[in-house]
Amino acid sequence: MRRLPLAMLGLALFAGLLTGCKGKKPAPGDIAGYDEGEQYLSIWVHSIEDTDEGKCYRESVEEFNKKYDGTYFADIEFIPRNDSGGGYSDKINASVMSGDLPDVLTVDGPNIAAYASNGIIQPLAELTEEEKGVYLESIIEQGTYNGKLYALGAMESSVGLYYNKEILKEAGVEVPDAEHPWTYSEFLGVLEKVKPVVEKKKGYALDMTFPVGEATIYYYAPFFWSNGGNLVDDTGLNVEGVFNAEENVASIEYFKEILDRGYMSKVPVENLFESGRAAFKFDGAWEVNSIYNSYPDIQLGVAPYVVGDKWDGGRYTPTGSWAYAASVKTENIEGATELVKWMSGVESGKKLWEEAKCFPSTYQAFESIDIFKTDGNYRALYNQLSTYGHPRPKTPVYPQVSTSFQQVLENCVLTGEEPEKELNKAIERINAKLKRYKVNGK
Repeated sequence: MRRLPLAMLGLALFAGLLTGCKGKKPAPGDIAGYDEGEQYLSIWVHSIEDTDEGKCYRESVEEFNKKYDGTYFADIEFIPRNDSGGGYSDKINASVMSGDLPDVLTVDGPNIAAYASNGIIQPLAELTEEEKGVYLESIIEQGTYNGKLYALGAMESSVGLYYNKEILKEAGVEVPDAEHPWTYSEFLGVLEKVKPVVEKKKGYALDMTFPVGEATIYYYAPFFWSNGGNLVDDTGLNVEGVFNAEENVASIEYFKEILDRGYMSKVPVENLFESGRAAFKFDGAWEVNSIYNSYPDIQLGVAPYVVGDKWDGGRYTPTGSWAYAASVKTENIEGATELVKWMSGVESGKKLWEEAKCFPSTYQAFESIDIFKTDGNYRALYNQLSTYGHPRPKTPVYPQVSTSFQQVLENCVLTGEEPEKELNKAIERINAKLKRYKVNGK
């Protein structure tokens, strides 16, 4: 049975009252290039058309129509997000019950499980192992839910542990290789070494915050995974004994120790790392381009992401971005899958990098772009993605898990609340959302 969150259901019912019926499909000839005998495929994307990213999507659709001329015709619609993240998602929510969903739509990676559980997207047509092998393992893992592949990433992203080479040199610190990252214990020793250097600059060893929104879980869930913890179980439907596991308590205590030792500021300091007053910073892959263009005096490096003392060598580093999926509305899953493959494929990924500086989602695209071979920082981020990339939790209540994660870290590290108490409170909130997804107590 298809399940809809109450807010989504209300929006969808309201939209149904306004529209009354499904949107009318255009006839051949109604749109330039759409000819008799071609199968029409509508596609929605989350971007503004005249941005660099939007132009890439438009160009990729045009190239798809050239390649499949006489077979398929893709018709793209741009539905940008607003400042609060709505807009695009509101349009999807309102279209679920009205029947106006497109054949193909973009979905943010962490929300794939929710879209699948709520009957918004359907599994793609079967891909061969060779076809799946084109994509980074993190892309296939992100798009798979309950053993079925629902989506393929249009792009990939990650978070770097950036460092100031001059500060580390002055402190006598050497950076390990990717196979031997600093453990919790080792990194505390490193922070202690760089502390006197940055204190002379009126700075901190680590530029680190727990921002409201998605960034906190994106940046810091890897600490939990690499220390033997998790946030949800493999089904995505249970958090009891998982979210509040002793490994997670230990990770929170680790963050508290970083603050208590004075290695980080309790309040955000603007441009702390960029002004040369911090030795390390966690930030998205976009930070490399930002430093190169706006802070050229910073000698930037990318260190391996820190791991828990219990790390077993498994995948743990941040990943995830927008992907393409086929909606439940499409009656042409084969054609929709072809469009998904094209929009997420090698050429589209190269275009997204060249024009919008979004990381591609395929090995071949990465390996054909010179900067990922010649620039040590970009190469380190690609190697981190391809070797250790780990998707965010796959659960139909992902937004609640993400929000709870941020609240727990903020309350425990910055306010001093007890980890066990905050984790248990979070479980109550998450379980309240999970209840409707559990069938027969499972």
